[in-house]
Amino acid sequence: MNYYGQLIRRERLRRNWSQAGLCRGICAVSYLSKIEQGRAEPSDEIVQLLLGKLGLSLDAAARMDAKALADEGFELLFSGDFAGLRAAFCDFDAGRFRVAPEYISLLLLRALAESGGKPVQSELERCMDARQLALQRILQGRDAEAIGLLPNAYAHFCLGLSEYEAGRYAAALEALQTAYELAAKDGAAQLMLECRALMGSCYCNRKNLPAMQTHYAAARRLARALGRDDMLRAIGYNTAAAQIETGEYEAAYAYFSACQDPDVMALHKLAICCEKTGRKEEALAALDRADAMDAGYPAPELAKQLCSLVRRRLEHPDYLADAAYGELLLSCFERCRAELPAGYASFHLPWVLEWYQATRQYKKACQLLLDFPEHTG
Repeated sequence: MNYYGQLIRRERLRRNWSQAGLCRGICAVSYLSKIEQGRAEPSDEIVQLLLGKLGLSLDAAARMDAKALADEGFELLFSGDFAGLRAAFCDFDAGRFRVAPEYISLLLLRALAESGGKPVQSELERCMDARQLALQRILQGRDAEAIGLLPNAYAHFCLGLSEYEAGRYAAALEALQTAYELAAKDGAAQLMLECRALMGSCYCNRKNLPAMQTHYAAARRLARALGRDDMLRAIGYNTAAAQIETGEYEAAYAYFSACQDPDVMALHKLAICCEKTGRKEEALAALDRADAMDAGYPAPELAKQLCSLVRRRLEHPDYLADAAYGELLLSCFERCRAELPAGYASFHLPWVLEWYQATRQYKKACQLLLDFPEHTG
């Protein structure tokens, strides 16, 4: 269905007008019916007359702005410049472009620019072309279907990201490798960077540090060339977190203790490094700093609880005999599994296994090892 057909029908029904009343003096009732059903492609003149009668109009400047914003949005999205996309849509006024042909595209792009963006109204799917429908499927978490509609680098990247967050790293790496190769053909350097960094993170969560370093080294070169200091910081953080998981506590401590303006989770990691290397007072000082800060990600309550687990271990050497510790640990672990990418839960897996072993819950420990095959091998 043509978007204008859907818009005209919706506005006509909202006003409780008959088809005959709307189209009088403009076109035949049968023709309006075909327009509203998407079985006719009306001329611009007919469309403007019908919209005008409904009190809907779009000035020339707004129409040009809509097209320019849509073109810019698609370029930013498919090139991997997600920060640029957020900036382009930070002050987006949907109402201004409601009558523009690009309206659906703009709604989709705005949703993709937002953190946790939602799909657009399902009724608009009847008006979408293949590209628009692919973006709708991505917003719905149906990334494999999106690739069938739009097999470009961005769609493969989204599939890779979804598989990564679910902890299916082999599938994620396959999708990301395809995305990287397609992005390279298009010269989409930002998307190449996103793919290579995420591939490194896949190996990070699998505790394969040599492969992680290979991909992160390539990502660092791209990040430096593109001026992406945020990506350089993320790579440094992930590398040090992986070192904690593989027992390289001094190397991880060297990174986290030198962080400038650490956030709550960086202080959480510093406290763990200090816990593992016998620096109890420094660990408690890091946790005190974390308690005085607002967490950005993950949810503040969960971040504070994760920090409190470290504090309990530091202040109570017999924490494995403390039922309250176990209750908090398992609660945090289940929230990580339910709310966050799989790497957060796998990071805390050793403490959960330690608790199950101490409390002789061996069946539960074995089940966890089966649940996290790519994190424990």
